[in-house]
Amino acid sequence: MTPDQPAAPRSRPARPGTGRPAPRPGGTPRLREAVPAKGRAASPARPRGTAGASRPPRRPSGGNALDALRGLQQRLRRAWDRPLTAYYLLLGGSLLILVLGLVMVYSASQIKALQSGLSPSYFFRKQLFAAALGGALMLLAVRMPIKLHRAFAYPLLAVSVFLMCLVQVPGMGIAVNGNQNWISFGGPFLLQPSEFGKLALVLWGADLLARKQDKRLLAQWKHLLVPLVPATGMLLGLIMLGGDMGTAIILTAILFGLLWLAGAPTRLFVGVLAFAGAIGMLLIKTSANRMSRLACIGATEPGAHDQCWQAVHGIYALANGGWFGSGLGASMEKWGELPEPHTDFIFAITGEELGLAGTLSVLVLFAALGYAGIRVAGRTEDPFVRYAAGGVTTWITAQAVVNIGAVLGLLPIAGVPLPLFSYGGSALLPTMFAVGLLIAFARAEPGARAALAMRQPALRKKLARVRRKTMRRPVKRRPSGER
Repeated sequence: MTPDQPAAPRSRPARPGTGRPAPRPGGTPRLREAVPAKGRAASPARPRGTAGASRPPRRPSGGNALDALRGLQQRLRRAWDRPLTAYYLLLGGSLLILVLGLVMVYSASQIKALQSGLSPSYFFRKQLFAAALGGALMLLAVRMPIKLHRAFAYPLLAVSVFLMCLVQVPGMGIAVNGNQNWISFGGPFLLQPSEFGKLALVLWGADLLARKQDKRLLAQWKHLLVPLVPATGMLLGLIMLGGDMGTAIILTAILFGLLWLAGAPTRLFVGVLAFAGAIGMLLIKTSANRMSRLACIGATEPGAHDQCWQAVHGIYALANGGWFGSGLGASMEKWGELPEPHTDFIFAITGEELGLAGTLSVLVLFAALGYAGIRVAGRTEDPFVRYAAGGVTTWITAQAVVNIGAVLGLLPIAGVPLPLFSYGGSALLPTMFAVGLLIAFARAEPGARAALAMRQPALRKKLARVRRKTMRRPVKRRPSGER
């Protein structure tokens, strides 16, 4: 080999059993040359430890925060679009409202029970019994097929009308707080038939509109209004004979919700709304009690003859609560200052004992129920499911708005309970059945049905694994030499 010729590369012996060359002496591997990407110029390798070497520019922190917010928004959107979102919102939200309502009924009704010479847990035990019975009705509504719900609408409407007529029979109907809308069954058991009239109107109206839509009759005004509006007027007349203006407002809201879902023209909708408003103002002006309630909107003083006593002390209770409340059971307004602390004004006691955090939690739960109901009504292709889900959502949302608005001093006191929250078995039973109806509709969605079918085997496997672990007896290990 001459000095001008380059030295030939030395061949290293292969590693035994692999066919690969053995590592270089000293254990330093040979660096492979980086192959530049297609369409990208190869950059020269930067030696380590070189002072003043250029580094890649850092991304601004604001961009990272914006990307994180976008990722969170996408994850939330995917979570909202899941097929079981409405199902879990309805089931979880209703149960949370019910449990929190039981706690607040027990806290708000103790002083009222003691003043009446009863046990402190008297009202709580009655509400707990009604909640257990309502749970059975909710489960029944979830398991009932849609055809059975539609067939159940007409008997329920007939029974509700019959019971509302019995309210006006002397000796059977009982007046409570000036409104004669209760039936006594002996002892402490009372029934308010108008609460079941709400459920009957939702089911019957949904079935009526669904059948007319199948026959393509809803484009005509007479088929859209008759017999829905006359039947609702009959229910409103029976309710107003007892003087229950609050329940009449909720039934009117259900009627407007059904007409809106049926696609009523704007002129027709505005005309019916104006007619209902004129009748309502006439009924308010002809009653001194209703006029005094209307005058108490936004009141900060009890006024002459303490006509705004309840409205003002509801505001006092909310103001005393502050951010996190005075503590569960520590309300001062329930000691005889605030009338009806466990029924119509239980939201005020919640604000006093649990503060703004507690009241906002209740509002969020009702908002979740309303969103889930609108989602169920908007995604279904069955007209009966759409009308029934929209009617139930209108019922619960409107009643919550009327009750909370009265407590906040934004609306007149209508005497309607807070759904699933206030004391009262007559209001709790049909409301829980209606929530079960929404849960059944949410389960019937094609995507939700498939997701539940996929989760059932996994849940059964988990339960079987837990059962095997809990039923297995611990075995003592013997020494290795012992037989």
